[in-house]
Amino acid sequence: MKRIAVLTSGGDAPGMNAAIRAVVRYGIGTGMEVFGVERGLQGLIDDAFVPMNMRSVSDIIQRGGTILKTARCPEFKTVEGQKKAIVNLEKHGIEGLIVIGGDGSFMGAKALSEHGFPSIGIPGTIDNDLAYTDYTLGFDTACNTILDAINKIRDTMSSHERVSIIEVMGRNCGDLALYCGLCGGAEVIVVPEHKIGIDDIVKFLGCNGDNGKTSGIILLAEGAGRASDLKDELSKRTPLAVKSTVLGYQQRGGSPSCRDRYLGTCFGVHAVKLLSKGVGNRIVGIKDNKIYDMDIVEGCAMKKKFDIDLYEMAQIVSR
Repeated sequence: MKRIAVLTSGGDAPGMNAAIRAVVRYGIGTGMEVFGVERGLQGLIDDAFVPMNMRSVSDIIQRGGTILKTARCPEFKTVEGQKKAIVNLEKHGIEGLIVIGGDGSFMGAKALSEHGFPSIGIPGTIDNDLAYTDYTLGFDTACNTILDAINKIRDTMSSHERVSIIEVMGRNCGDLALYCGLCGGAEVIVVPEHKIGIDDIVKFLGCNGDNGKTSGIILLAEGAGRASDLKDELSKRTPLAVKSTVLGYQQRGGSPSCRDRYLGTCFGVHAVKLLSKGVGNRIVGIKDNKIYDMDIVEGCAMKKKFDIDLYEMAQIVSR
């Protein structure tokens, strides 16, 4: 392939710019022409193609978000929308596409592949909810953002002898809460994959009190409930002074960590190498610390497994 395009779709994630930079510079460095598509899958339909050069991606590796912008695109779920996108791709002479995003974005890349247009997926989502890869782009940075918040909130909770519920992102996957709960020393971790009732939480907090703890952190994934609701329940059932904080969109922003810059660069280069060989219909990931790729249909069909051993370990060491 001599002319390829790259886009970012769905929720933004730190490290997307590193991946864009790698695609553009490695592609051009190996003799390709590279186009950026603005506003994700919607940009394919709107014909928002921009020629990229080496300087187009200067000074972006350290920036969060995505210079190509991103948007949701319900129209792309239709066959008509997909065919319109392919017409625009072919109009610009583009032979292959790299899609950086999460599971919804991968469904778009999969649809293009099924129509015969070679596409490669790069996992860009802070939720770490794609089963085929050990880590997704942006997860590490988001974890560090959450950890910073936990550290600061804990200072205040310890000073005032209070319990704080911190709600983090993770609608269907509780990895952010699990990893940050473990590394931040949370007394209780609540995730959608492993249900615990209010009675269990009260019991955990009571045991901590018996052990001499006068403050605590409860880390709650948004898919398992709302911090405000849990705060109300605990305030009714315990004498504890309970506060709640919703971290929100700050988890998606910020300069990407060393790990996410590394992953973004390696994922981007690997994707370009696949297209340069005429290979499409693949998704790139990392397994056992090695960059690899697999069939997009097979990868998208895999179900994420919750690490119950890690969860139980976090519960034990928090006491």
